[in-house]
Amino acid sequence: MLAGEVYGFLGPNGAGKTTTLRMLLGLIRPTSGRVRLFGAGPGPASLARVGALIEGPAFYPYLSGRANLRVLADHAGVPRARVDGVLDVVSLADRAKDRYSTYSLGMKQRLGLAAALLKDPELVVLDEPTNGLDPAGMADMRVTLRDLAAGGCTVLLSSHLLAEVEQICDRVGVLDHGRLVAETTVAGLRAGGALRVVPDPVERAREHLERRYGAGRVRVDGNALELDVDPGQAGRVNAELVGAGCTVTELRWHEPDLEQTFLALTGGTGHAA
Repeated sequence: MLAGEVYGFLGPNGAGKTTTLRMLLGLIRPTSGRVRLFGAGPGPASLARVGALIEGPAFYPYLSGRANLRVLADHAGVPRARVDGVLDVVSLADRAKDRYSTYSLGMKQRLGLAAALLKDPELVVLDEPTNGLDPAGMADMRVTLRDLAAGGCTVLLSSHLLAEVEQICDRVGVLDHGRLVAETTVAGLRAGGALRVVPDPVERAREHLERRYGAGRVRVDGNALELDVDPGQAGRVNAELVGAGCTVTELRWHEPDLEQTFLALTGGTGHAA
């Protein structure tokens, strides 16, 4: 991972995402291979530079949000002055005096992120950071994580929400049965689009396009055709079809669906999680 990027972990249930994050943090040992964190194995020196939220956050229910963070700050050797700053970052300053037991699931998730930020880490590791958040909360979380990355902090997150990963991540890694089956940008994951044309009559348009571009570059999809050409060729294709006596009712660039690409990479083994 690169400094200041948001990296997303995708994979079906049981693919090994949480297990990988736990190994990275030294919570469990790998059965084979090595884990490197800042060039070394997980240990006090490297983990001092990391903030993490794995699975659900856990705090003292009878303490306030602020008091919980002060306890963690004392254990981590972090000045208590950091507490109010991270509460502001996660938009919990107005509920900081309330007991943790009164927090909603989304608020608990945000307090967990605040705890991960106490040490002003270089790397933040988050397991399902938007879990329990409403749409507004998810949007706030996206802004918070992008701001962290803009400030030079690297963010590693897992998520089962493909649309969320698409909006927030710079790069993604797709995990399946413990193996990294793809690693690319979101744009790279969706590469391979086609020009989608809805002509009338379809057969005349198909024959014309096959003669012009080759049969292997034309696919029939119901009443539409998909043509493997550069998107900049759309105007020429439209003019050619009209010249061939076809009416074009739709002409647009069609990108592969991210979920379909994900399922193809993982053998259609289930939903991302």
